[in-house]
Amino acid sequence: MAGAGASGVDWLRREGAGQQSGRRKQLAEGSLWRFNMAEGAETFSLREVLVAFTACVSEQREVRVDPYLAGWKGLVRFLNCLGTIFSFISKDAVTKIEIIENYRNSDQREKYLTVQSMVEYELANGLVDLQKRSDSGCRTLLRLHRALHWLQMFLEGLRTGKDNSKTSVICSETYNASLANYHPWIIRKAAGVAFCALPTRNTFLETMNVGTAEEAVAMLGDALPYICEVYKITEELYAQHKLLDLP
Repeated sequence: MAGAGASGVDWLRREGAGQQSGRRKQLAEGSLWRFNMAEGAETFSLREVLVAFTACVSEQREVRVDPYLAGWKGLVRFLNCLGTIFSFISKDAVTKIEIIENYRNSDQREKYLTVQSMVEYELANGLVDLQKRSDSGCRTLLRLHRALHWLQMFLEGLRTGKDNSKTSVICSETYNASLANYHPWIIRKAAGVAFCALPTRNTFLETMNVGTAEEAVAMLGDALPYICEVYKITEELYAQHKLLDLP
């Protein structure tokens, strides 16, 4: 995302400032990574993400905000179960989710029922600042949208990779092709170091709480088309209204 949470940024700076050697050794041995995965294993299931994103798109091809946020909450649990490696993304995502939920709980809640109605309402009422940062629904959701693109690419890389594929390589390549474009150099550098701690593809897939690695691959095959559709519709909507580069 464009602006990672302060605590996430601080952690990444520490990782990139020369303190990573001992930690990387420990992570490479697998003990700390497995501990973090075990902590989050009970709270994340790929199935809940699939269910949420399946419900996102209406018959009119509008993106419903509530299931979108529900899907993102599942993805946040996924990121959290990986430990501090991804905290710079997950903590910022939580902040963005809360902002949009506040709009959904406000007097104007019906204006935020879908992404389309939100864009129409905020643009018509001059609530989107094209020159500086704001907490408009449009800008806030754009940050989630960018991060969703990276997660979509990352999960697709896991799905299509070979048994011995390096998750660190898949993660780094997809991050550099997407979300890294919106992060400052210090975060990009430290993130690259942190990604080296990730385990092999099959070990990673088995943590998704849907059975074996093969079963996780099958469920990713079911889930990703829905995530891709949500991303595509949102991307086209933002491009139509010239909102893709909001500060």
